Amino acid sequence: MLTFLGFAMVMTFMYLIMTKRLSALIALIIVPITFALIGGFAAGIGPMMLEGIGKLAPTGVMLMFAILYFALMIDSGLFDPAVRAILRMVKGDPLKVSMGTAALALIVSLDGDGATTYMICVAAMLPLYSRLGMSPLIMAGLIILAGGIMNMTPWGGPTARAASALHVDPSDIFVPMIPAMLVGCIALFGIAWVYGQRERARLGVLHLPDDQDNHAEISVSQYPEARRPRLLWVNGALTAALMVALIAGLLPLPVLFMIAFSIAMIINYPCLQQQKERVAAHAGNVLAVVGLIFAAGIFTGILSGTGMVEAMSKSLLAVIPEALGPYLAVITALVSMPFTFFMSNDAFYFGVLPVLAEAASHYGISPVEMARASIVGQPVHLLSPLVPSTYLLVGLAKVEFGDHQRFTLKWAVLICLAILLAALLLGVFPLFGG
Repeated sequence: MLTFLGFAMVMTFMYLIMTKRLSALIALIIVPITFALIGGFAAGIGPMMLEGIGKLAPTGVMLMFAILYFALMIDSGLFDPAVRAILRMVKGDPLKVSMGTAALALIVSLDGDGATTYMICVAAMLPLYSRLGMSPLIMAGLIILAGGIMNMTPWGGPTARAASALHVDPSDIFVPMIPAMLVGCIALFGIAWVYGQRERARLGVLHLPDDQDNHAEISVSQYPEARRPRLLWVNGALTAALMVALIAGLLPLPVLFMIAFSIAMIINYPCLQQQKERVAAHAGNVLAVVGLIFAAGIFTGILSGTGMVEAMSKSLLAVIPEALGPYLAVITALVSMPFTFFMSNDAFYFGVLPVLAEAASHYGISPVEMARASIVGQPVHLLSPLVPSTYLLVGLAKVEFGDHQRFTLKWAVLICLAILLAALLLGVFPLFGG
């Protein structure tokens, strides 16, 4: 009975969000409550939900302050010099343009917001591609591949979802994955180099007039009044210290971002009205993400509290060939590519991953290892027709969605496999459990 209820709940949730009958936020709340009532768990629903929300509270706090912190750094202009330097360096060389596109996209996508990344990168690079006669498909492909790699940061979304679904610390997922992500970045620059060489051979190197004056006006910040160029080195030092503390694990991730955000706000915007304006400017993005995390607490709290996830994992173990069981981490990494392509991140991380993780625990594979494996497929996920921001990218780049998918998908798979191989070699998750 519990197995049937569990799978029915997950399938109902996935159906409702994939057919857009309900938003993920509402479905995460309504669907589990409904099935808990059907299963006769009315008396225990409240404690289950509160327990689930309590477990995810640190993740919600971390996401809120991480998003606000990086938004402040972008608003203040921390990344503007890097953007201008890239644009000055590329000039009329197609190879430098393609390499610069990859570098720019990696920097700008650090905040985890795909739509912002696409708007900034396309606005900066498309004029260069047009003047040189380079294919905009290359630009769109490199930008979205960079976004897929940086989407693995805790504030990007998938890592937070995986942490929420399996009740593990996002930093325990992310920090060990950093070297594998760097391998993904190297693969991205390799792809950019290949296409840059092809375009250089096709077009040659053009000697364009120096647009240094125009580059001086380019800014990543969408709010001119919020720029703080005089505080560039202070903000850079603060961000570097935050990254060092994050990797070293000096304090829990939520606490680190709360402290860094507070310091950044006081330094850059000491006026109370300015502080209110900065928070208000990014409140929509924060609310959408954090609300989803707390709603996920209800879903995972009921899924675990009722015993559904355990019953589902036992039924899954019964159908998985015993020889494949110890390879569930690698299997999860591989299936995360098609699964997150054909279904939303919410459906995969809250519906499928908990069942796989519970099954993997019988083979000695820990939840945090399964969480790391589950985010490997993100570069492929962003090419899904279910991702709204991808339509923004192809619209801005003036390319067809189908052409963009055909051009980029093979490279997205290659980057995923590079990350997977690096993760296995570094022992981030095991090839063979047990």
